Amino acid sequence: MTAAAGQLLKYCPWIEDTEGFRMELRYPRDTDRREVDFVVLRGGRPQWAVECKTGKRAISSAARDGAERTPIPRFFQVHRGDRHYTSGTVTVLPFTTFCAELNLP
Repeated sequence: MTAAAGQLLKYCPWIEDTEGFRMELRYPRDTDRREVDFVVLRGGRPQWAVECKTGKRAISSAARDGAERTPIPRFFQVHRGDRHYTSGTVTVLPFTTFCAELNLP
């Protein structure tokens, strides 16, 4: 999760500088203490959420529940493995692929 946090902390100001959008990185948690690791906002609107896992296991309850309960349009579950698939509204993919697909610096 540290690598993902580092990349996302660089991504937000990079988009602000190169594209002029106001970007934010959030760590949301609801009143029932359910959380998603990161949500990226562009102009105050959520663009996508990221749940970080060490292995390529099934979709986590945090990602699945977040995708069902929130208006966030895209959910990613990143891991250190090599498996890449989509189930419903959640895309599970390796961290390196996630960085490459989103053009993270």
